[in-house]
Amino acid sequence: MFEIGNSLREARLRQSLDFPEIEQGTKIRGKYLHALEDEQFDVLPAQTYVKGFLRSYAEYLGLDGQLYVDEYNSRFVAGEEDPPSRPRRSAPPPSRGVQVQSRVVLLTLLGIASVTALVIVAWTRGEPQKVPPAGLGTRSTPAAASARPTVPATSVRLLVKATRGSCWLQVHRGSATGPILYQGTLEQGQNQLFTARKLWITLDRPENLVTVLNGHTQRLPVGGVKTLIVTPRGIRPAV
Repeated sequence: MFEIGNSLREARLRQSLDFPEIEQGTKIRGKYLHALEDEQFDVLPAQTYVKGFLRSYAEYLGLDGQLYVDEYNSRFVAGEEDPPSRPRRSAPPPSRGVQVQSRVVLLTLLGIASVTALVIVAWTRGEPQKVPPAGLGTRSTPAAASARPTVPATSVRLLVKATRGSCWLQVHRGSATGPILYQGTLEQGQNQLFTARKLWITLDRPENLVTVLNGHTQRLPVGGVKTLIVTPRGIRPAV
């Protein structure tokens, strides 16, 4: 058991994130983010919203969203069993008399439909065909507008995973002298999520890492200590 709100707050402060930035990235209103960190779950509209917001907020911070949903279920959601459904009684088969009556009605309807069709055909053939005046033809439908080009991302959302071994790294926001978002050794199996307009990363074993930049996996240059610059356009070595 762990404290949901304090864990979310510590992860946010560790990455120097503020609520307006998180609200823009998760599309969750700021007052609901405050309520999740204060564990005031009654502020949210329903339990379904609580679970969805918990998962989205935790994963945005680089945490295991399902773990937070499970913790919420174990502490705040009371189990309810669905009432057993009653077997439906099958309707009795129609009697012989009902079947005969239905056939008579069906044949009558078919006869009426046939007579109506003949009358319509005779009526339409007797009328002269109307020709629309010249110049008043139906306008052709304009071709569909071409799809709008994709707007490039303006911020960095970088997920760093240690998959082949440990790696020491130091992450600055904005520039090489900007605020430090993370400094330490990322052990195998661990990951960290960083968001900013620009990142400076210094690391010693890039070959042990897998990076996902704005949803796209990026390869890192290997061999010795590296200092990399991360922008929405990609990852490149610092000059």
